[in-house]
Amino acid sequence: MTAFGRIEVKPGLAPMEAKLVEALPEEGGWRYEPKWDGFRCLVFRDGADVELQSKSGKPLGRYFPEMVAAVRALKAARFVLDGELIIPVGGVLSFDALQMRLHPAESRVRKLSRETPAQLMLFDCLAAEDGKSLAAKPLRARRHALERLHAAEEAPALLLSPFTDDRRVAEVWLQSAGGALDGVVAKRTDGIYEPGERAMLKVKQLRTADCVVGGFRYAAKKREVGSLLLGLYNSEGKLDHVGFTSNIPAEGRLELTKRLEALVEPPGFTGNAPGGPSRWSTERSGDWEPLRPELVVEVRYDHVTGNRFRHGTRFLRWRPDKAPEQCGMDQLEHEAHPAALTSRLPSTMGAA
Repeated sequence: MTAFGRIEVKPGLAPMEAKLVEALPEEGGWRYEPKWDGFRCLVFRDGADVELQSKSGKPLGRYFPEMVAAVRALKAARFVLDGELIIPVGGVLSFDALQMRLHPAESRVRKLSRETPAQLMLFDCLAAEDGKSLAAKPLRARRHALERLHAAEEAPALLLSPFTDDRRVAEVWLQSAGGALDGVVAKRTDGIYEPGERAMLKVKQLRTADCVVGGFRYAAKKREVGSLLLGLYNSEGKLDHVGFTSNIPAEGRLELTKRLEALVEPPGFTGNAPGGPSRWSTERSGDWEPLRPELVVEVRYDHVTGNRFRHGTRFLRWRPDKAPEQCGMDQLEHEAHPAALTSRLPSTMGAA
């Protein structure tokens, strides 16, 4: 029999996705789950055959050998699960540690798998031990199958994500969970699993920070500002580069460029500076203009990893009322360890 021949759901399946919305749905019939900050992962097992599949359909097993071993050690011989790969480091979830796994050297991956082992946060079951597809079953039935499978195992690396059917509880998660969550996902309680479709809704947890403008980059092929380089003061009083914002209002860009050019003065950042060693690829690491630390801007951000904004931030407003030295790293909220989050979530969550 060919690999995965005894399960109806085969590798290559596109995971169901979520559409970004501004607020959680208010009508009934929705179930809410935390949106974890990790690598989306479909897990296929058919006897000795195990495959971890990324959101884009690529195999992840070679980068997470400890998770392949954990799945292969389970008593259940056949299943297909949906979840999120996460790595807790020092009490917080580290997206950077996940990215470091995507390394070509197997020896490096093996070393990291021992030093920073991954966990799998599970939230859906697409096939149970009989190998038959559950995709056409309602969410409540798939969740029940997931809970049965999880309860029958003793696998510390496999975690069961909480849920609630109470919108008020989900709102509390968004408001009080701090940096522990990426947001909240809403799923139809009676909804089927729709591969590749944005059949879920997600509300992201967005936060704000006041940052010092430590430098800027010119726009491509234009002699006007393209992005502002953002900084925050660390515990040693040095200004660290933490990210950028490029959605500066079009009106007034020429005036802003002149204002920035009048402030050009090295070094700009006295701590970590742009263009240094980095795993980030969201902005150019080339030429930039250093500024005297006089301007403060308020930006909106979603993720923080390694004391940096993972994505570009959204420009909100200038803060002439705030002194640059008041802009410290203590503003940033990091992704907490799942256990820390669970201790802060209300008890009104759990099985259907």
